Amino acid sequence: MRTLAKDILTALFMGLVVPGIVLNIAAGSAAEPETEPTIPDSAPPAVQDQTVALPMRMRKPDGTTVERNMDDYLVGVVLAEMPVTFEEEALKAQAVVARTYTQKAWETGGKHGDGSVCTSASCCQGYVTEDDYIARGGTEAGVERAREAVAATSGYVLTYEGALIEATYFSCSGGSTEDAAAVWGTDYPYLQAVSSPGEEKAAHYTDTVTFSAVQFQQTLGISLDGTPDSWFRDVTYTDGGGIDTMTIGGRVYLGTQLRALLGLCSTAFSISTTEDTITITTRGYGHRVGMSQYGADAMAVMGSTFPEILSHYYPGTTLTRLDSPQTEG
Repeated sequence: MRTLAKDILTALFMGLVVPGIVLNIAAGSAAEPETEPTIPDSAPPAVQDQTVALPMRMRKPDGTTVERNMDDYLVGVVLAEMPVTFEEEALKAQAVVARTYTQKAWETGGKHGDGSVCTSASCCQGYVTEDDYIARGGTEAGVERAREAVAATSGYVLTYEGALIEATYFSCSGGSTEDAAAVWGTDYPYLQAVSSPGEEKAAHYTDTVTFSAVQFQQTLGISLDGTPDSWFRDVTYTDGGGIDTMTIGGRVYLGTQLRALLGLCSTAFSISTTEDTITITTRGYGHRVGMSQYGADAMAVMGSTFPEILSHYYPGTTLTRLDSPQTEG
């Protein structure tokens, strides 16, 4: 009864730990030599008088928008999106990807069409005011760490072939990031599966959820014959070790469909069964595309600088410094 579960666990393990799952130029194509990212000769100086003043538009929870200074806004994003106890270089990497995301929305219209970025992490980016951060138990020292990370990277964004990238990021990968094409159906050369070791301290490195046989069928809206060990067949995997497709009771599901339907933390999961239960164990938390925040911290602990962290999670990209907009008058 546990043969299928063992097969799934073995395949998932191999998908997660096999080294060199490094970014291909197109999903599913033959591997080509990696393109080394362009990195400045030295990290940007953390000097306040070299701050690049960029505008951004923030969308409030009530739907209204307000124009703000980019770096002031980004302090609130870093406080909301990444633990300030993380290493300095990880916080800097977070500031760069958040700035890239925000600048791209400003230039292209973003998800809301007017260039604004909302404060919902499930839609755009999380955000918290410094006062609210303190009220929730944060410290002035934590706020200062976020300010320093933003100031040290002021104006820096990631580009690919001269254009701002899709700067996606997430909490924890469970050992490997994922191809954008496997999650959203659109391929980006710099958003491919890469290894992401050292994330074991993450709260959601692994999670387990158990369904009764009845609950499982009700959740999927299907009726299945036999016992659970006979329901799962023909599993295929993505380059990032996630479930690509799985046949359940004769019907083929995408891993992304199962994650949504079953409320799973990620598409990297394995299944074990008894006569009346289905237990699903996931690895990682989030869509797993782009930069793993816990992976960035693990790299920083090992001595990587923020340009090295960014080049690992977004290969082929260039760390580019924008200029302050020219004012007329």
